[in-house]
Amino acid sequence: MNASSSQHGSQTQAAPLDVSWVRMQFPSLKQVVNGHPAAFLDAPAGTQVPRCVIDAVCDYFESSNANTCGAFITSRRTDEMIAAARLAMADFFNCDSDEVFFGPNMTTMTFALARGIGRDLRPGDEIVVTMLDHDANVAPWRALEERGVIVRQVDIREDDCTLDMADLRRKITDRTKLIAVGYASNAVGTVNPVEEIVRLAHDAGALIFIDAVHYAPHGTIDVRRLDCDFLACSPYKFFGPHMGCIYGKRELLLRFRPYKVRPAPETLPDRWETGTQIHEGLAGVSAAVDYIASLGRRCDPSATNRRSAIASAHHAMREYEMRLAVQMIPGLLEIPGLRFYGISDLSRFGERVPTVSVRLAKGKPLDAAKFLGDRGIFTWDGNYYALNLTERLGVEKDGGLLRIGLVHYNTAEEVERLLSTLREFAAS
Repeated sequence: MNASSSQHGSQTQAAPLDVSWVRMQFPSLKQVVNGHPAAFLDAPAGTQVPRCVIDAVCDYFESSNANTCGAFITSRRTDEMIAAARLAMADFFNCDSDEVFFGPNMTTMTFALARGIGRDLRPGDEIVVTMLDHDANVAPWRALEERGVIVRQVDIREDDCTLDMADLRRKITDRTKLIAVGYASNAVGTVNPVEEIVRLAHDAGALIFIDAVHYAPHGTIDVRRLDCDFLACSPYKFFGPHMGCIYGKRELLLRFRPYKVRPAPETLPDRWETGTQIHEGLAGVSAAVDYIASLGRRCDPSATNRRSAIASAHHAMREYEMRLAVQMIPGLLEIPGLRFYGISDLSRFGERVPTVSVRLAKGKPLDAAKFLGDRGIFTWDGNYYALNLTERLGVEKDGGLLRIGLVHYNTAEEVERLLSTLREFAAS
């Protein structure tokens, strides 16, 4: 697969991304730091938001701020807004709206779901997790060890930071009840073979939980095609507010018992939503999905509905982002003393998203991040909660990694600034 081809979108005829139009939608991109235009290469920790999302949050506070199920107009508007957010995420996932529930963030929601699933597990039952994942898809399952559940962890191939699929197969036994895996690594950008992993789980009679937080801004998610049981994402990683969202198959959301207050409904999806939701955030979720769909319609005016427009947008985003990756990754590899973690072979770029982690011979990752930040280039240092990975790579005690993450509002000029500034840092 070449660097620009992709298995991650269903569209093949979309027009090229209009990055000038895209950047006009994001007010924060106009910021200046020490005389330098801000370059937001920190997207894996949370993307910037378009004007339509900001307006939706403000509009909710101005016209609809109330709790749900009341006998007055602002409460009814809130009910309608929440229903619209569910429909938007149902289109994003390709599922039914009662299979979507919301919460403050993916980590909190995964802990809650794991506790509910854990009620049905017995001592000796097994769960499989991976060393490549964000700890939000590890710690909630490890918490069930208190109930006697055995957690097995899949190793990686260190040379390219991909999952060791042979080790995954070895870790699956007749006691395996659930496999938890990431769609894409938030640290090194690896896209896991999730379709194959879903098949392995179901062949073993196990459930599958996919953390799609890092994949969501880069590719189309289709829970029906994947046949996954649960899938989580965070709208603030795809241009929305700080919220979490989980898809679950209807029969499973009804089968497992959540911990909840007694007056809370037993119907879906309310039974999995603890307490009052972040309503203004949900207004922004709808707007974020509609932003992606509007981008898709600009790329493909023939997109007939929101779902197809989302797929068109992701196709255009993917093609554009990977052109930036083809510029960035070879440029990084040319910097003296730089060590690259992950897939660097251009012929395998279909197996990654444009998120990379590196270390430089000089200083620690924090030193490089500060040097870049002072020049208006925003990156991350540390472990980004992918703690098992940084420990496995032997870098956790020495400051972790420097992470650079691109999305569709970044530009070739920003990538060149990054490369030239890193070269300056390495040589200073």
